Amino acid sequence: MKKRVKIIIIVLSVIVVIGGGLVGLRTFLHKDKTVVQNYTVNKEIYENVIEISGTVSAAQQQTLNALGAGTVMKIYVKAGDKVKKGDLLVQLDDSDEVYNLEKHDYNMATTRLNGSPRDVSLMETQRVALVQKIADRKVVAAFDGVIVEINAAEGNSVKAGDKIGTLVNLDYLTAEVEIPETDVAKLQVGLPVILNFSASSKEGNGYVESWPAIGELTNRGASIVRAKIRIDDYPKEILPNYSFTGKIQIEEPVENITVERYAIGYEDGKAYVILARGNEKRYVEVEQYGRNYVKILSGLKGGEVLLQAGEIPKSGSATTRNQGGNNNRGNGNNGNNRSGGNNNNNRAGASGGMPAMPSGGAAPSGR
Repeated sequence: MKKRVKIIIIVLSVIVVIGGGLVGLRTFLHKDKTVVQNYTVNKEIYENVIEISGTVSAAQQQTLNALGAGTVMKIYVKAGDKVKKGDLLVQLDDSDEVYNLEKHDYNMATTRLNGSPRDVSLMETQRVALVQKIADRKVVAAFDGVIVEINAAEGNSVKAGDKIGTLVNLDYLTAEVEIPETDVAKLQVGLPVILNFSASSKEGNGYVESWPAIGELTNRGASIVRAKIRIDDYPKEILPNYSFTGKIQIEEPVENITVERYAIGYEDGKAYVILARGNEKRYVEVEQYGRNYVKILSGLKGGEVLLQAGEIPKSGSATTRNQGGNNNRGNGNNGNNRSGGNNNNNRAGASGGMPAMPSGGAAPSGR
């Protein structure tokens, strides 16, 4: 009898312990469900841009070629020298050409005394050709610029067409970039271009200069137009054929301040928020920004942490079910989405969460 009583007491004790544990667990879970959520106010920059990449070229480039065969007599410049248009850069041996011209002038003087006017006229025409042959023994600068390279030395023998050096004008740079056919309609002459270079931490700035009235098909099977951009402002360390990435800015960037709608409460038709720091109640102006977000028009600057002020639909409700898998700010059919892999209308510099694209707004860039 005593043993049976003892077993009953033990069983009852176990039941009490388990019951207490279940009550505690229920209380804990219920407490978690009633915890007030925090929401961070996002400050986002929305851009409507076309992403580009390529390599830069000099504003002008002259390949210094020998126009005839001969010996290099004198080189007047070296790599890095600045020159002016018309400066003599390289002199080839022209002794034969000078001799032929002097002999011709002697014969022409005799003909003027004893020959016919027709003979004199023919010799004058021939003299122009001889003078040009002397000029062809000189390599001169076609524009103001900088000598990039010299590929010959005094005393070298060269053939007609041999490259002796390169002259470039670096007052500005140019580049040709591929624009997808879907973005060509957005182009305008003068649109600003912002470039980032692999060889420099500084940005370059330019603008769209022109594009052809005909497209072309790339070896990838994409239809594109090659637009020409001009870069007037670029880091001094950037040279022709350096690579870049960048963007053509279709519109000025727009700054939005957003937060989830559950952070907004309403009192007498006025919207308000509760700051987590100090539980301060602050009235704000808002407008709908997609399904689950609002745009803050005034009252907040971005970065604030807010307490939940609005009612969150219960799990399993019709509203929650309709929102499943669609926690975004729009349907994305506003014509500002990515196209051809090059058009980015994305968000940059967002603080806090990364909500999806707003309805009717530019697609977010800079993820």
